[in-house]
Amino acid sequence: MPNELSVVDRLSVLPFPAGRTRPSEEDVWGGPGHHLAVLRESRDFWDSRDEEIVEAAEQEIESARTALAARLTGRWGAPHAIELWPYLETDGPVPEPMSFLSCMAGSVQVWRLPATDRWIGLAVGQADPEWPIQLLLAVGETTVLPEN
Repeated sequence: MPNELSVVDRLSVLPFPAGRTRPSEEDVWGGPGHHLAVLRESRDFWDSRDEEIVEAAEQEIESARTALAARLTGRWGAPHAIELWPYLETDGPVPEPMSFLSCMAGSVQVWRLPATDRWIGLAVGQADPEWPIQLLLAVGETTVLPEN
């Protein structure tokens, strides 16, 4: 988890890029108003979708999310959950990082960063059943969050 926390710390203060960036070697990318990162990733499931293998991978990634969420809660208080499915039903453009997250996960845990206009989000997602399960970090501007 130390590496995951260092990514959180770095991206929470890193200026947002002026244009879209491609994933780096550290699985970090972004664009105007956001950063995204893959903090942890399971194996892929091209060879086998055996229920036991998938469940073990899901549990491993979910455990990592729970542990990191506990650390972030210690820093910034309890998160609030944002359901992502409404973004899939929107007729107009969806701002990043919500567009990406809504295609990967069902919800995201969000912590607003004190004295900034930024938030940190954690989600567990998977692009397709054959692809790896991922622990995702998002950093974004608070203007894209729904009103509480």
